[in-house]
Amino acid sequence: MQHILIVEDEHHLAIGMKYNFEAEGYLVTTVGDGRTALRMVEADPRSIDLIILDIMLPGISGYAVCEAVRQSGNDVPILMLTARTLKEDRLRGWEVGTDQYLQKPFELDELLTIVRNLLGRRNKTAVPPTPDRTELESFSFGQADINFDSYKVTVAGKSLHLTSLEMRLLKYLVEHEGSVVTRGELLLHVWGQPHGPTTRTVDNFMLNLRRYFELDPANPRHFISVRGAGYRFVAKPELEQPPASETPAGE
Repeated sequence: MQHILIVEDEHHLAIGMKYNFEAEGYLVTTVGDGRTALRMVEADPRSIDLIILDIMLPGISGYAVCEAVRQSGNDVPILMLTARTLKEDRLRGWEVGTDQYLQKPFELDELLTIVRNLLGRRNKTAVPPTPDRTELESFSFGQADINFDSYKVTVAGKSLHLTSLEMRLLKYLVEHEGSVVTRGELLLHVWGQPHGPTTRTVDNFMLNLRRYFELDPANPRHFISVRGAGYRFVAKPELEQPPASETPAGE
């Protein structure tokens, strides 16, 4: 039975979610503050399959909880609930490692669909490779060495911390090296929702990757914008000449 941890200080909302998730066959635990949630996750990280996390919590914020979970190396799916509408608030959530956002008030059907998608994606990543299915574990390009299993990243020998969402984006680009991937494709396969964050969010995350890995982020050679289409990852730019439609510095 999959275990959902709900971190929400509005008791009526937490109880309502718990009731509906239990009706769907999930095991549900509710807590009202971030410190209690962190103690639970630290005590038995493998026992929790999904965290539903309110941003405004007593003691420490949902942002701080999410960041602490990610810094411990735990990639459990995290769905953030927020009554805030500012773009800066959403971007902060993506930066600390949330997997999905849902704005209050929300429809129950939408919440259940997002939860099923997040748990389904976690199940797929937990399936061991078969002889017909290989899983990318590590990759090197430029001055970077990446281990996707351990989340260890070094650039020019220096360790670098990426959020789980940044790692998923990087892995998707590496797996599709040389191919043009659209923003819509990235929203669907990396964020897990075709209409979740805005396409501008994809651009902001691409800027992060350029800042981490490019010698000159303003003139990228690995993470290339393709005008009117999307992005293309190039591991060895010295071996090719980009088409005229590609714009290294962005669109």
